[in-house]
Amino acid sequence: MGSNGQTTKSPPSPSPLRNSKFFQSNMRILVTGGAGFIGSHLVDRLMQNEKNEVIVVDNYFTGSKDNLKQWIGHPRFELIRHDVTEPLLVEVDQIYHLACPASPIFYKYNPVKTIKTNVMGTLNMLGLAKRVGARILLTSTSEVYGDPLVHPQEESYWGNVNPIGVRSCYDEGKRVAETLMFDYHRQHGIEIRIARIFNTYGPRMNIDDGRVVSNFIAQAIRGESLTVQLPGTQTRSFCYVSDMVDGLIRLMEGDNTGPINIGNPGEFTMVELAETVKELINPNVKIISVENTPDDPRQRKPDITKAKELLGWEPKVKLRDGVPLMEEDFRQRLAVPKKV
Repeated sequence: MGSNGQTTKSPPSPSPLRNSKFFQSNMRILVTGGAGFIGSHLVDRLMQNEKNEVIVVDNYFTGSKDNLKQWIGHPRFELIRHDVTEPLLVEVDQIYHLACPASPIFYKYNPVKTIKTNVMGTLNMLGLAKRVGARILLTSTSEVYGDPLVHPQEESYWGNVNPIGVRSCYDEGKRVAETLMFDYHRQHGIEIRIARIFNTYGPRMNIDDGRVVSNFIAQAIRGESLTVQLPGTQTRSFCYVSDMVDGLIRLMEGDNTGPINIGNPGEFTMVELAETVKELINPNVKIISVENTPDDPRQRKPDITKAKELLGWEPKVKLRDGVPLMEEDFRQRLAVPKKV
């Protein structure tokens, strides 16, 4: 049961086939945004279990079919080009709702699309969950805390968010999505799970997506200066994608609604991150300062006490071990081999 109030209704029952004595059915899982960075890694993990059938929907606004190429044609896998702001009719048992641009470059390029995805997309997925009796997990974000006045951020903190800023389509969109999840949970008995995910990195990130780890790694590989936004003392915490996927699956399979922070509490300033990338990838590049973007949070660090206690989860991959894995992937895609 959720920590945030009692359910008023019991959850809708799934297909009667679930309880049939003669039917050994697979778990049918929908992943929205499954062609994206985290989504495709989640699909890889779900497909490893032979009891799972996975349906991915994606409109390829920021995702890529290439991320799923190993599964296309697999009998337990289905890929549908679809925009979640339109209703979707499928029969599933679980919904991982990841669809949403997650990089400032993309959500500032089309803020209306971003907030529609967060609000209408989440409404459509909750409507689907209600109709078929599915459990639904929303990937919310640390951005719901805004520019936090509390450090580190724990789930009970309500945040410090600018409702009319250039990032609000994402921050406030995810806050509304969380509200909708709990309203459907209380009013209709829908089984919900909310993950507040912090900065995640790893292979398959979009190379020029404006997020700091991918920027620095691409710049170092190309031999360009690493551009640190002023003042350089702002902090982020970086979680490797395999740890993130593990946390999401544990949350989905567990009994707690959340919200639960999933992220790596190891905190780095932007200058420290740049120094690490420089040392690991290209010691010859310069580090330079550039102007910052508006509403850039000064601090980000998850309090993961809840994840440890309720999910038995904590991240295992250290930044120094994760960066070389991402470098390998970026070098391949940029066609810049490592000098021996």
